[in-house]
Amino acid sequence: MRSGIGRLGLAAVVVAATATIHGQMSTPARAAQGGELFVPRAELARATALGFDGVLADYYWLQAVQVVGRETLVEEKGSVLAALIDVVTTLDPLVDHPYRFAAVWLTGSEEDVRKANALLERGIAAHPHDWRNRFYLGFNHFFYLGDEIAAADALEGAIALPGAPLYLYRLVARLKSEEGGLDVAEAFLRELLRSEIDPRAQEQFEKALDEIATERVARVLDAARDSYRERHGRDIASVAELASGPAPILRALPPEPHGGGWTLDPSTGEIVSDVVGHRYEPKLDPVNRARVEQWREQNRERSASEAPPAQEAPRG
Repeated sequence: MRSGIGRLGLAAVVVAATATIHGQMSTPARAAQGGELFVPRAELARATALGFDGVLADYYWLQAVQVVGRETLVEEKGSVLAALIDVVTTLDPLVDHPYRFAAVWLTGSEEDVRKANALLERGIAAHPHDWRNRFYLGFNHFFYLGDEIAAADALEGAIALPGAPLYLYRLVARLKSEEGGLDVAEAFLRELLRSEIDPRAQEQFEKALDEIATERVARVLDAARDSYRERHGRDIASVAELASGPAPILRALPPEPHGGGWTLDPSTGEIVSDVVGHRYEPKLDPVNRARVEQWREQNRERSASEAPPAQEAPRG
């Protein structure tokens, strides 16, 4: 009986101490106010937690959420967020959502994406039977880094796990065949949309799915354009020519999904929606494609600057 009372007393002390620590934390803090936020090294935070690892993990998790919610975006936002999630998952490796939270929001640079991938791999180690972290890792490799093989490897480990969608078999096969295209991108995005709870992230996934739907119609017009060239020996001057003249290629132009029309991009000559304004690439939309090219150029410049200077050949 006394031992039971002792355990209850100890539990009460722990609860009271936890409440006191939470009450003293400035959780709206500097992250929400746009000020500087000190983030300790993860190892130091764990060494100084004094047994309150979970409490500190909660504190830094709240800071991470507020960093994402800031209206003013700063260049170092990604590095701060990565550091915060590193602390959270080091203090409490068994947390769940923070791993995928990092994957959704650490996309501003190649370095950010690779940090997100490292956190997802940590999540896989902590939750080896959860297929979702592997799925997000596969998505990052495919969508942001353009690496179909790494994406397939990540997904292949998820196939046999509880709750994994059956279509992962087909997704892995398509990635390995290097014929992913729109079907793979759409499958990834629909699953992300279904499982993601953050409305801001959902909005981005819905936008990408909308671009894919528009791209499917544009490809029908591309095929009609090829037929027009073969029949007339010249290219179209306007999209309307595909459905005009005595022997039109199409009886009517397919509707633009947003209620707009179809036009020729003046810079590329491609058939585009006059609402969306660009074509969708299976791996990367134009914005992401430009960003990845920028990352690669930055990597080349960094490698060139870090390379040792060439030594002059000895004179005869």
